[in-house]
Amino acid sequence: MTLKFLDEFRDPALAQRLAAAIHAEVDPARAYRLMEFCGGHTHAIFRYGIAQLLPPNLRFIHGPGCPVCVLPIARLDHALALATEHDVTLCSYGDLLRVPASKRRSLLKIKAEGADIRVIYSTQDALQIARANPDRQIVLFAIGFETTTPPTAVALHIARAEQLRNFSVFCNHVLTPAALRCILGDVAPNRVQLDGILGPSHVSAVIGTHPYDFVAQEYQLPVVVTGFEPLDVLQAVLMLVRQCNAGRCAVENQYTRAVTAEGNRKAQALMAAAFDIRETFAWRGLGELPRSGLQLAADFADFDAEQRFAVTPGATKEIAGCECPAILRGMKQPPECKLFGRVCRPENPLGACMVSSEGACAAYWRYRRSE
Repeated sequence: MTLKFLDEFRDPALAQRLAAAIHAEVDPARAYRLMEFCGGHTHAIFRYGIAQLLPPNLRFIHGPGCPVCVLPIARLDHALALATEHDVTLCSYGDLLRVPASKRRSLLKIKAEGADIRVIYSTQDALQIARANPDRQIVLFAIGFETTTPPTAVALHIARAEQLRNFSVFCNHVLTPAALRCILGDVAPNRVQLDGILGPSHVSAVIGTHPYDFVAQEYQLPVVVTGFEPLDVLQAVLMLVRQCNAGRCAVENQYTRAVTAEGNRKAQALMAAAFDIRETFAWRGLGELPRSGLQLAADFADFDAEQRFAVTPGATKEIAGCECPAILRGMKQPPECKLFGRVCRPENPLGACMVSSEGACAAYWRYRRSE
């Protein structure tokens, strides 16, 4: 039988059996607080009503796994300055266009004012724009976790091979393990209480499962890397419940059809050649994290937009009342934000968590479910 990798992982009868197994094995006398790191998991949990299938003492806590959401306002301001002060063509993924920067400006607003902002669907689109416009400077606004970093590395290798001197990268790629270490290393009252972690899937397809070993070894928490389909999430929850009940702390891999312990070695090699680790990088909600972001390696310095173009962004400030930082740390749920659903809605977003397709606020708003 040919596997379609879709219907097989959305079987309602099997979902009910997994949910029944979770109910049978959950200890009613204890709490199970499970953080899904990835925003894709947050949306899957809401889309498929997974929380409603589970016992009330098992609760999901939303993590910082939304690359658009964790991008600090200062970096958005920097991108806006690139487009307005240097008249470059700035290539961006669509989610970023409506994220508010300082003074509630955005890429979409400066585009309406005349800035050349292009929506792309891959790094190859940005390269093609550079080839078609040799007299303009093309800047790729590169963001994302380890999932989207290899395509940026490929674009850099191609640009160097083709000597595309009008192409550069504004690099904002960040590293998942550093964010996990920050959340787990916090002290009260800022530390969120967790009993297990649903590890990211697409990130893990690149980096493997070994980078999470420190979670089990140093912080005594179980991790299960899982896919995005409802049966994936339910099976991972059952695996975490069993680890919690047995007092085990290990890194397990539910998503074996896509993830290995070592990850994608070819992608890792491309990344290692194109990027160096920054000594520190700022995250929205998490602050300055050591060795948590990437910058272009010395061999690719000619393609570094931060070196090619000097910008002068002013002081930055979070939107008053916006709880995105606390939501990204798992300290608050979207409905606890006073702006949520009142003045902050998808058509008028005040925070990145309402804009991004992986944002927790967007998930709450779209599926209208509460936990």
